[in-house]
Amino acid sequence: MAIQVGEKVPSGTLKVAGADGIRDVTTDELFGGRKVVLFSVPGAFTPTCSAKHLPGFVQNAGAIRAKGIDAIVCLAVNDAFVMGAWGREQQVGDAVIMAADGNGDWTRALGLELDASRFGMGTRGQRFAMVLEDGVVRKLAVEAPGKFEVSSAEAILQGL
Repeated sequence: MAIQVGEKVPSGTLKVAGADGIRDVTTDELFGGRKVVLFSVPGAFTPTCSAKHLPGFVQNAGAIRAKGIDAIVCLAVNDAFVMGAWGREQQVGDAVIMAADGNGDWTRALGLELDASRFGMGTRGQRFAMVLEDGVVRKLAVEAPGKFEVSSAEAILQGL
């Protein structure tokens, strides 16, 4: 069953690529004591994710932070090297933390995995966005298959 509003996200470890290499980051570290927008994409470098989803959060990062958000995190079931390269290609800078869930373990723990094997992509994460306060889900927007509406930066910003 997928995580619901009011529930605390499960503990886990993600990987983040930075100037000093790849490091493990716990979800407690990422979300604890902070208000965070977390959004998930089915895959780095994929069309909608690269043309709309990630760029929307980069472009609106200032406005989102002005609404009291401490950090914006992009999650994908990709490896940290791919997430780092995608972040550089998209000129993310420090606007968005690019978090890799390489094996999809944390995404599965959220109950928000996606079987994309018919596209040759294996198990991925659904397209979604959530607002977390100290690791507790305050808002959750999960896209219908093939859609990009409720999890966009603009939709999340409007709901803050």
